[in-house]
Amino acid sequence: MSAPPRRVRIGIDTGGTFTDVVAVDEETGQTSTTKTPSTPVDPAEGFLNGVRKVLGQLGLDGEAVTAVSHGTTVATNQLLEGKLDRIGFITTEGYESVLEIARQSVPDGYGNSYFWVKPPRIVPADLVRTVRGRLDFRGEEVRPFDRDDAVAAVRFFEDAGIRTIGVCFLHSYANDAHERAMLEVIEAEYPGAVVSLSSEVLREYREYERSVTTLVDAAVKPKVAAYVTNIRTRLDEIAPGVPFYVMKSNGGVLSAGEVVHQPITTMLSGPAAGALGAALIAGTAGFDRVLTCDGGGTSTDVTVVIDGEPTLTTEGSVGDYPSKIPMIDVVTVGAGGGSIAWLSPEGTLKVGPKSAGADPGPMCYPNGGDQPTVTDAHVVLGRIPPHLLGGEIPLSVEAARDGLEALGGKLDLSLERTATGILEISAWNQANALRQVTVARGLDVRDFTLTTFGGSGSLLACRLMDILGLPRTLVPPNPGNVSAFGLLTVDVRNDYVQTVVSRHADLDLERVKAVYADLEAQARTALDGEGFGRDEQRMQRTADLRYVGQAFEVRVPVADGLLDNAAAEAVAQAFHAAHRQLYGYDFADDPRQAVEWVNLRVSGIGPIRRPDMVELEPGDGGTDRAVTGSRRVFFDDWVDTPTYNRPDLRRDDVVHGPAIIEEFGSTVPVHQGFRATVDAYGNLLLTKEDGR
Repeated sequence: MSAPPRRVRIGIDTGGTFTDVVAVDEETGQTSTTKTPSTPVDPAEGFLNGVRKVLGQLGLDGEAVTAVSHGTTVATNQLLEGKLDRIGFITTEGYESVLEIARQSVPDGYGNSYFWVKPPRIVPADLVRTVRGRLDFRGEEVRPFDRDDAVAAVRFFEDAGIRTIGVCFLHSYANDAHERAMLEVIEAEYPGAVVSLSSEVLREYREYERSVTTLVDAAVKPKVAAYVTNIRTRLDEIAPGVPFYVMKSNGGVLSAGEVVHQPITTMLSGPAAGALGAALIAGTAGFDRVLTCDGGGTSTDVTVVIDGEPTLTTEGSVGDYPSKIPMIDVVTVGAGGGSIAWLSPEGTLKVGPKSAGADPGPMCYPNGGDQPTVTDAHVVLGRIPPHLLGGEIPLSVEAARDGLEALGGKLDLSLERTATGILEISAWNQANALRQVTVARGLDVRDFTLTTFGGSGSLLACRLMDILGLPRTLVPPNPGNVSAFGLLTVDVRNDYVQTVVSRHADLDLERVKAVYADLEAQARTALDGEGFGRDEQRMQRTADLRYVGQAFEVRVPVADGLLDNAAAEAVAQAFHAAHRQLYGYDFADDPRQAVEWVNLRVSGIGPIRRPDMVELEPGDGGTDRAVTGSRRVFFDDWVDTPTYNRPDLRRDDVVHGPAIIEEFGSTVPVHQGFRATVDAYGNLLLTKEDGR
């Protein structure tokens, strides 16, 4: 009798340098991983190469694939690189300057500069058109929608060749009637236009943020739609009709067909998947307070995980543009393997944020660039081998040395001091990002376990432990593929929000219940379309509360079931507690300080089966089986250092530094005074020899 066919799910994360691939056998839980170079000119090509490669590795064809999940940076890169087509903006008469006025805040109090200039508006003033009509904050019509104005605005954009239009009318979060009327005019007068309505993108007050979020959604919609459609078509050539999901910033996935209609939700697609994958791995290993550190070729992304859940925010931004969509709270710093080392005008050494990326790549790459990078420093110091991906990509130590010596000559530094200086700056850049998500938010960084992953994420782990006083670092197996693995751990998820501003003492419970019922109905309809039965669907309620007079809110959970006075009071008490945890104080015992409800939220979740974590067999007490040789490595000095093949290490094995632990997609340097212990799931646990 022939064995039943294997059924696999595939996760693919496209990064700046490599495309990471993980396939999970749904029957056995066994995983297979691989990498392939990213293809910036056509990211879809790297994606499809990854699918073919992992299927070839498994000896399977497309019929074995049950689903593909994808993390992409297409939308993010388009914004960061400023490659936006011209966009039109239609808003309420009298509010044509909302983008110019923006907010009063400036970054870092001007930093070290005397002057700060606002970044360019996403839509210049000459491409803004207004329409008469007005709603009040309750959604009641004050002045009717003026169709003649609407027709004139649409014809202006058609005559100007502007095909992408964002619409944001005052108070449309409370009533979308005027925006719907505007859409009808656009569809009638300009059928080829691409449109985003603020009432569909973000039903939340604050006109500036809602306007920008809507315009960002409109700006990236054509490119994201073309990219996803291209992959869908070409994927059908390999695995016809296979479900294709795209990772969202909120920690869920959505079918590619739906993502086309809400592309802004993919802004932090890759980093979100990495944080979720690391959270599951660390939680399985027994750690519930975790800092994730995802080091790639271009940047490092960090976030906080508490009780197995990454923190969420609606106060994020992408480049210069604020985005109010729910997203995992990720801080990004330009400290990746491809980050370029350079001299400032003052003659000081800097590292990043500019990156050599995948093309041309670091100087040590075949056909690499002409500027030294963090990877070049690691290669010269012997901390990574003279090749990547198990030998698939040879690295030139000589080319890296030449670049670093040229840079060091300008600083009057030796080769070793130049290289270690680059790594020290990169480590401090990462450490400052980790402090930003902990110390700056009232958390003690020393209470957390650092979990490093990504191709370059674990190279500076020991130094980060020294800088921050961290007790331990967890390095998962195949750390370069954790983001791709994370794509296989997440559920289908949609978020819905409605602004309902009310003081707690005056809260209209019937109105609140009606809004929650409407939001849940929207969520269930979307999950129905994704193929989830009503008995599978889960709803999560939350609410944003604040003290009256505050300009920011705190999100707290709202229990399922009947919302009565006791349940509403429990939400208020949860707000006091959360405020105290975040900011160190609250006004729970001060009756003069009123609590205000601002936004009601519902997340609709369609659960997907998570991969099982497989335990390793115990070792025999020795690590000689994993030793592959030795090479000279520079830590504080040149040291003959043993190298280990990580797949040959077993449970409870201990490797003492100095040592280099290598695997297909990443390397872990273990410094003097540190040790690496293999846990039950194959994670490396880095700690100091003296236990401090």
